[in-house]
Amino acid sequence: MTHQPGDQSLLNLDQRSRDIFRLIVDSYLKEGEPIGSRSLSRMLPQSLSPATIRNVMSDLEQLGLIHAPHISAGRLPTQQGLRFFVDAFLEIGDISDDERRVIEAQVEASGRNQTIEHMLTEASQMLSGMSRGAGLVMTTKHEVPLKHIEFIQLEPSRALAILVSQNGDVENRVIELPAGVTASQLGEASNFLNAHIRGRTLSEAREEVALLAAEIKTALDTLSQDLVARGLAIWAGSESGLPSRLIVRGRANLLENVTAQEDLERLKLLFEDLETNEGLVRLLNLAEEGSGVRIFIGSENKLFSLSGSSLVVAPYRDKDARVIGALGVIGPTRLNYARIVPMVDYTAQLVSRILK
Repeated sequence: MTHQPGDQSLLNLDQRSRDIFRLIVDSYLKEGEPIGSRSLSRMLPQSLSPATIRNVMSDLEQLGLIHAPHISAGRLPTQQGLRFFVDAFLEIGDISDDERRVIEAQVEASGRNQTIEHMLTEASQMLSGMSRGAGLVMTTKHEVPLKHIEFIQLEPSRALAILVSQNGDVENRVIELPAGVTASQLGEASNFLNAHIRGRTLSEAREEVALLAAEIKTALDTLSQDLVARGLAIWAGSESGLPSRLIVRGRANLLENVTAQEDLERLKLLFEDLETNEGLVRLLNLAEEGSGVRIFIGSENKLFSLSGSSLVVAPYRDKDARVIGALGVIGPTRLNYARIVPMVDYTAQLVSRILK
């Protein structure tokens, strides 16, 4: 887990202040409600008066660690306070043997004789069920040997390009056609590609077609040549650089125990964020920046900052140890970080092991 250095004044908190601060955060993570000085005085191991506790809370408030949501209410941790708690106090345990077995059974079973996407969808569903947040998996383009490509004309200016890989995955894309393309030219382009792409990955197929440039000019007319180029370029993603998709399971979990209109508005913003793919590259970059699990709290999480949600995310890797995606849990800032961090970490390690 990646830590960020805290302000020196925060690190110099005395033991009494630390104890009170930890109780405020623990109470928030468990109950989601503000806690007052009288309740804290009953929970502290040492005997402190509510007045003394209020003085300490005032100091913690000046440091930006806690705040009062209403006048004369108890206190809640701020986003800065949660960040400080995670970096300075959070004790990351390990998942239990039973949880480990559940994760292994579900991920390994879905990875057996199934597509990679099916396995990742199951991993997302499993993380959602175990965390009571939303499970999130981002998949990038993975290079698999190709089997077949076909063009089907939809209208004079558009066609459906169908790409089938040898593991059974099928991808469809609508492409714009050069003016005047005929059905026979579509068939000609398909036949040429199929003769040269079978058993090659997409990048290998593009290299092969580039080497065959002279042969293509001899074998195909100008419009068919254009189709060959378009047929491969449409899957390469070189124009957008975007990963293929975001898989989110368990959004309904985020609606549990939500009553305040303000919380509902935040969730509406989060769901809107999850519907757009524009931030997926940033999500992968966030995961890549750390070697293991990364925790983003509220507005620190640039991808979902408007909704004030927290994200626990870890990268997974292919057989060459390249980061090819990320998985994690997204939910309210009062996620059970101590339990979710090792769960996300272990799932990412397991997915990486299966992909190898």
